[in-house]
Amino acid sequence: MTLLADEPNDFVSSKYIAGSLNINPVLVRKELAELNKLHLIESKEGKGGGVRLAIPANQIRLSQIFQLAKGDDHVLGLSKNEPNPNCPIGKNINKNLTKLYTDLDAKIESALEKINLEEFKNQF
Repeated sequence: MTLLADEPNDFVSSKYIAGSLNINPVLVRKELAELNKLHLIESKEGKGGGVRLAIPANQIRLSQIFQLAKGDDHVLGLSKNEPNPNCPIGKNINKNLTKLYTDLDAKIESALEKINLEEFKNQF
């Protein structure tokens, strides 16, 4: 999103974005599809195609991007292993971690709500 905010009038290819992030373009396209569903970006196919911001960067809160990236999970995830239900700690750990992680997510989101994408981009 920061790359797109830096070139607001240009369509940027997923290959270019992937090069900046040093990841596979397929992973970028997956995330771009989600951003497109939320109408944060628009896409153009074919030669000279790519994606660009659908709305001005100063109208996109970092909290919106955080929510998309986080999805239904917490920033910090629970172990995939089931804790021992006979252990006094293990049987309650996930319940207590879930509450802690929910609180942390809310604090992060609150902080990111105060920053728009344009302000963030201007730090570079």
